[in-house]
Amino acid sequence: MSAAMRVGVVGGGVLGVSVATHLARAGASVVLVSDGPLTSSASGRSLSWLNSSGRRSDAYHRLRMAGIDRYRTLSTHHRDADWLRFDGGVTWNAPGEGEALLATHAHESAIGYDSVLLTRAQVAGRFPAIDAAAVAPEGAIWNPGEGWVDLPSLVAVLVEELRAYGGEVVTGAGAATLEVGDDGVTGVRTVHRRWSVDAAVLATGAGVPQAAAELGVVIPEATPLALLVRTGPVATALRPALNTPRAAVRPAPGGTLCVDADWVTSSIVGDEADGWSAPDDVVAELLAEGSRLLAGHPVLRPASVGIGHKPIPADGEPVVGALPGVPGAHVVFTHSGATLGLILGELLARQVLSGEQPALLAPFTPARFAPALV
Repeated sequence: MSAAMRVGVVGGGVLGVSVATHLARAGASVVLVSDGPLTSSASGRSLSWLNSSGRRSDAYHRLRMAGIDRYRTLSTHHRDADWLRFDGGVTWNAPGEGEALLATHAHESAIGYDSVLLTRAQVAGRFPAIDAAAVAPEGAIWNPGEGWVDLPSLVAVLVEELRAYGGEVVTGAGAATLEVGDDGVTGVRTVHRRWSVDAAVLATGAGVPQAAAELGVVIPEATPLALLVRTGPVATALRPALNTPRAAVRPAPGGTLCVDADWVTSSIVGDEADGWSAPDDVVAELLAEGSRLLAGHPVLRPASVGIGHKPIPADGEPVVGALPGVPGAHVVFTHSGATLGLILGELLARQVLSGEQPALLAPFTPARFAPALV
């Protein structure tokens, strides 16, 4: 049956494209429908740091580690790619937060997550591209197994495969909705077109809770606005991703950098209808903070500034699987879409086609919010 199943996937970010590609690999007839260009929403402005550092539930940690494993497998087929690297991550806290840093290191070590404490001098010796003077006096944590991915590049690779398997990719389609009959999902519809399907996946990022609500299911969310700056080419030899109190920085294709920070969110102005923006001085301050982390303090200039919703469920855990009470309808809504992109595509495709929930997804079902119905 799976070879003949018709599945519609709504959403052109990494999660939607990954689900669609894994479905097509398994023999399904797939149509991917995106309201705008691919990766034009959260996937196009993600720091895309591949990690499972810090504290989270055991189930979530296992899922993230499986996600990183899939990227390592992918990297063996793209050894020279400039869009997927495993050069580790370096993290430090604000000065005076040494106890919290030690607690994080102790937790990571206890669960087998590769975690190394470094002094300022050790950071300088191991990572000459980092200005060790920017590191807190208490030192830093180096997680050697971490990496980063450029999601637009990854999506381009996956879409090429999706099309090779006969999948249809429709971009710039505007808003899409699911049609539901007495027996469940029957179609995907936009203002101009309709596709008959046997099942569908909603992977529209921050739009998932509203789409689920229209089908009678509440998915609590805590989605904030977020900002990511991509720089022009920079003269730096930085290789690991940096997560620091005032800026997170990672390398990107073409010798550029991606920079973000939570503190800039309060400066974002505008609205969804007319778009958001950030004052030039805030962007300049963020890039100055990023430059301060790098040896030689190169001047960082913005090539693009992406602003929009960062999808985050209210409890911080992924929401993945079948929508209760709506046969054939599935959702994927999560933070860390980069780390989880490949593994969630694989597991959710398997569930759609077989009707059986993979064990790794059991803690993250949308049904955990029942009976909170609209």
